[in-house]
Amino acid sequence: MEQKQPPINLFRLLLKTGILFILFNFAFIFVNVDALGRLSLYNRLFPGRERFPFGETRSSYNLSLYNINAMFASHVLAGAEKSSEEYRVLLIGDSSVWGTLLRPEQTLAGQLNARSLAACGRTVRAYNLGYPTISLTKDLMLLDQALAYQPDMLIVLTTLEAFPLDKQFESPLAANNAERIQRLITAYQLPLNPHDPALLHPSAWDQTFLSRRRAVADLIRLQLYGALWASTGIDQVYPENYERAQIDLEATAEYHGLTQPSELRGALAFEVLDALMNAADVPTLLVNEPMLISSGQNSGIRYNFFYPRWAYDEYRRLLASRAAQNGWNYLDLWNLAPMDQFTNSAIHLTPAAEALLADKIAAVIPMLCK
Repeated sequence: MEQKQPPINLFRLLLKTGILFILFNFAFIFVNVDALGRLSLYNRLFPGRERFPFGETRSSYNLSLYNINAMFASHVLAGAEKSSEEYRVLLIGDSSVWGTLLRPEQTLAGQLNARSLAACGRTVRAYNLGYPTISLTKDLMLLDQALAYQPDMLIVLTTLEAFPLDKQFESPLAANNAERIQRLITAYQLPLNPHDPALLHPSAWDQTFLSRRRAVADLIRLQLYGALWASTGIDQVYPENYERAQIDLEATAEYHGLTQPSELRGALAFEVLDALMNAADVPTLLVNEPMLISSGQNSGIRYNFFYPRWAYDEYRRLLASRAAQNGWNYLDLWNLAPMDQFTNSAIHLTPAAEALLADKIAAVIPMLCK
């Protein structure tokens, strides 16, 4: 006679399942999610991305995440073994370097590579390490990781809006990597508060699986998007119509609460720029990036949405003086592009204006190599 199986005790099953999940949830505190980011299908199953992942729409086959290891692991730089014929140039900066509304080949890195430049008898290969959000500290954090990839030259592109001390941690990427930021503050003796409440320090509960499930899901989504991105080449949305950069401006001369040139120096993070320029013993070029110069309403007061004229003029004076005192390689290209060569922001260039920028930088690279 067939022996009957005892009935399943649903309550006991649910209880055991619940206990196992609770144990797993809290055991996840000991999992280094940041280190998990190094596990990637990019540069293996899929080609590496030409720029860091950034975006929040599914149609872009892209997403923003705070795991810097995962960002680098998805980038073509991580899969490009450096040959003796390569002169490796890393581009550091904001969304203008990343290439908002530009396809990869239209970005500064793409246009430099299309020129087949030579430096020190080797072929120049430029890598786009720009990231949308404007902050010198965010740039320093990314550069600190990038130094492991054997650069031969660094090009730092920046603008005044990256300098205010009060916005160094406004970039979510910086705020969500507090330990990295604190280490940089100590290493470079930066005049920043390592205990600033803007820097997010996860509690024990924040490190459980329930709290970190979004971070884990982002790592998985980034891999899944790899197939879609590799087959289409799409990594951002390219709308046919978008709101153009503001030309008619407000009649205010205030900049981050300041109104006088004498106040500006003490409000800017020049020490972070010093760290960027001295981070590696390789030629480093500082570029004051092009910006829109409006001829619209109140353009006598402001150059554009970002800057009153007095603040930007004083910034340029201070930047030129610091570059001269330190013997930096410096290009001031602030007025390179006409007003109609900006897209949806006072710092986002059209492909044609990006070509003008690439021409200027391409002429300097061979002169700086060593």
